[in-house]
Amino acid sequence: MFENAGAAGRTKLQRQWDVVREHPSGVLLAAQLIGILVFPFTESGGAGRTVISLFGLLVLALAVLAVNRTPSTRIVAWSLGAPVLLLTIAEAIWVDADALTLADAPTVWITLISNVFHAIFYFYTAVSLLRYMFADAWVSRDELLATGATFTVLVWAFAYTYGAVQIIYPGSFTVAGGDAQLSWFELLFLSTTTLTGTGLSDIAPAADANFARAIIMLQMLAGMNYIALVIARLLGLTLIKFRR
Repeated sequence: MFENAGAAGRTKLQRQWDVVREHPSGVLLAAQLIGILVFPFTESGGAGRTVISLFGLLVLALAVLAVNRTPSTRIVAWSLGAPVLLLTIAEAIWVDADALTLADAPTVWITLISNVFHAIFYFYTAVSLLRYMFADAWVSRDELLATGATFTVLVWAFAYTYGAVQIIYPGSFTVAGGDAQLSWFELLFLSTTTLTGTGLSDIAPAADANFARAIIMLQMLAGMNYIALVIARLLGLTLIKFRR
């Protein structure tokens, strides 16, 4: 009886793992959407920072799984992911949550380097997902999910880019009601509103922050081209599929 129960449990776990392996883009998208709902409750205190770090490691693993298509992409993904993993752990251990600029504490260098590596990793993940979606003329369920996952990955990539920008150039962004450095969730909010083109953000580049404005302009162009090229192509292929 116990052996049958154990076998049934292993079979259930195997089915769940198969779903994750078949739809890694969908799992990545779901994890990032859940993160958007969780981050507002983790903005203060060391425990909150630890939760963000642990969640970031989970998303990192899912991102590597999503781009794990060929040996070459696997090698590059892990080559970029390993430093990100180590830097995330270093941030959780050594970096003061209240230190946001290089003048506050030397350990902010860890945050700066971590933001740079995170941005590079997520940009690479986005490019890999785009290559995955453009690889054939047939739209699978996971490729449709990859359209959403790629969009959220770009949001994360630019949010980390903004994080690096405000460390190098303090005061690059302004927020209604204050002029302090932006928190991670505020950076994510700025990135989301910029990429979607909604313009609903109360966060904006400072009057003399030309470099921050340049990065925001690049994200605007990326969001417009993504919708124009990727979504249109996938919808066209989907229509062809139904006509056949």
